[in-house]
Amino acid sequence: MALDGITIACLVREMEQKLTGGRVSRIAQTESDELILTVKKGKETSRLMISASPSLPLMYFTGQQKAAPATAPNFCMLLRKYMGNGRILSVTQPGLERIVHIRTDHFDEMGDLAEHDLIVELMGKYSNIIFTDAEGTIIDSIRRVPASISSVREVLPGRPYFIADTTHKFDPLTISEATFVREVATKPLPVAKALYQSLTGISPFMAQETAARAGVDADRPMQALQEAEILHLYHTFSLMMDDVKNGNFSPRIIDQNGVPAEFSALPMTICTDLTQREFSSMSEVLETYYAEKNAATRIHQRSAELRHQVQTVLERDERKYELQRKQLKDTEKRERYRVRGELIQAYGYGLEEGAKELVCSNYYDEGKTVKIPLDPQLTPQENAQHCFEKYNKLKRTYEALSERIRDTEAEIDHLRSVQVGLDIAQSEEDLAQIRTELEEAGYVRRRASRRKGSQRTPASRPLHYRSTDGYDIYVGKNNLQNEELTFRFADGGDIWFHAKGVPGSHVIVKGGSMDMPARVFEEAAALAAMFSSERGAGKVEVDYIPRKFVKKPAGARPGYVIYHTNYSLVAEPALAAGLEQVKDT
Repeated sequence: MALDGITIACLVREMEQKLTGGRVSRIAQTESDELILTVKKGKETSRLMISASPSLPLMYFTGQQKAAPATAPNFCMLLRKYMGNGRILSVTQPGLERIVHIRTDHFDEMGDLAEHDLIVELMGKYSNIIFTDAEGTIIDSIRRVPASISSVREVLPGRPYFIADTTHKFDPLTISEATFVREVATKPLPVAKALYQSLTGISPFMAQETAARAGVDADRPMQALQEAEILHLYHTFSLMMDDVKNGNFSPRIIDQNGVPAEFSALPMTICTDLTQREFSSMSEVLETYYAEKNAATRIHQRSAELRHQVQTVLERDERKYELQRKQLKDTEKRERYRVRGELIQAYGYGLEEGAKELVCSNYYDEGKTVKIPLDPQLTPQENAQHCFEKYNKLKRTYEALSERIRDTEAEIDHLRSVQVGLDIAQSEEDLAQIRTELEEAGYVRRRASRRKGSQRTPASRPLHYRSTDGYDIYVGKNNLQNEELTFRFADGGDIWFHAKGVPGSHVIVKGGSMDMPARVFEEAAALAAMFSSERGAGKVEVDYIPRKFVKKPAGARPGYVIYHTNYSLVAEPALAAGLEQVKDT
């Protein structure tokens, strides 16, 4: 989600505490639209990253250093001149706008103390970093905006700075009940949309949360609400704004299927079925959220080649499988020829020479009468032999096709399991393992550097979780890990889980038993469901069994197992609230 006014308010409160009274020790412009301010306050040093990128405007404290160009850009030199070693007087936010004002003082060339504002506007494609004097006159900006680009507001040296009111929204921190009822509750829009289109700094996500807290359907038309519902909605919203005014924030990341989906500065009741990770600061939330999102995006991009190759082979195998099934259906009439041959042998002695058919009783079908076409040029014995030859040919075809179909089915199942592994992959090492598996199976060409065994596959470990009751649960991320986890790492008494009848991860409860608490079974089954091809379903059936009953057939592909006696339960594909992910070193 984009930064909304509530997130900015949480950030501003954090910056007030860490920056006010500190001095700007270093200013670096690391990108054309990005600044890093280093501020020292007492013994503490803070590094504030400010990005006015149109695609991803951000602002947070970071511990990472980033190289700056050898020659500083003009805007950076200007800030160093007027802000270098300056003291930060305040950090403020006008209303709930997505704008941050950092006011500093600094001794000018005449030795006089002068104040300036660094204004950060985090507004999507209109984001900018603007530097003004104390009276609000623009000195310069990281992105200049002339009249040819914007007819609403010029951002140029010498122009007065002001916030362009193009949306005519109301300040959610000060809006009265009467104004809310008159201006917001009368809009011909769904409840959530009326909220975020009428109030500054309220995102669609937060508007849905407001409706949920008020017990109102977010998609219900605002004009359909009763007066009591409108007043309850307003008071619910006012309580949320009181939390913002009083700084009662609870920064968190909301995960869906192990991947960051949203972040928020307030608790989210609409996400109770998802995992919510709480953090001590909004900066930590933003840095973690975008780092994990970028990592997931990068891995998805890196896996694109493998995905394409696997999908190509899978589509070819699926076409081959359909053709084989049609050919197999054609062999179903083979028994008919065997029966015809036997009936001709049994009753053909009474046929006249040149007979075109044999009408006789079929002793295989309760004595029903059957007509068998004959070749008049052949004797009854030769007609019977001809039927047996057709039967034997179709029988050989059936047996060969049945074996080929089993091989094709196994290959399709294997490729689908590889696709699940690619979806689960979280690192370069995971992808390297999957590539090794595909190379060994002959689906992709072996890289030259690996042909002589000179380069080993980088280590990649299964996912490790600790259950609410303290049991260690391990999840394989691909077929090679599944193989290692089940047949080398797990003991015979450990409990093994797998989504029923679909490709997915092997899940092991280490040190578990059939007598462990029911909650452990539920949490492990939820992991097996989530790391399977059915993770998008609401409910998934999961098999579980002591590991000693899980077997691998000779010559089977990696990760393929069989078991005959098992238990099953139905689980939701999600991380249980009590699960803790363990980072193994």
